[in-house]
Amino acid sequence: MVRSAVVPALENIALWHERDISHSSVERNIGPDANITTDFALVRLTNILDNMIVYPKKMIENLNITKGLIFSQEVMLELTKSGLSREKSYKMVQSYAKKCFAENLNLYDVLLKDKLIMSKISQKRLKSIFSYSKHFKNVNLIFRRVFK
Repeated sequence: MVRSAVVPALENIALWHERDISHSSVERNIGPDANITTDFALVRLTNILDNMIVYPKKMIENLNITKGLIFSQEVMLELTKSGLSREKSYKMVQSYAKKCFAENLNLYDVLLKDKLIMSKISQKRLKSIFSYSKHFKNVNLIFRRVFK
């Protein structure tokens, strides 16, 4: 709803020498509606955040259900950096991802057995790709910015 006010607001931009009642009529409509809707959304979000219970162990457990499939895109990108075409990298990773999903295998273990992939990506690099830690590297910075 708030986003829908953007187009009228942009079309309502007046030049310094062109202002008439058509401008204020748009402002009288979108101003209160956008502000009330934003206030409602923020109050609702505050309530959600105040009452949210986080279970980190359960979150990791849920991430691990994928058996590494969530890292497949990064593996594909790493293969393209090593010189393989995007199409070939995509097809290779896709076929392994399908196999892992169908047979309940761990993608990391399957990739370790592929000689071509391991010639393009070192075992150390592959291990770093399958790590959650890089996704959390800016968490403290983000919290500092939000909760100043």
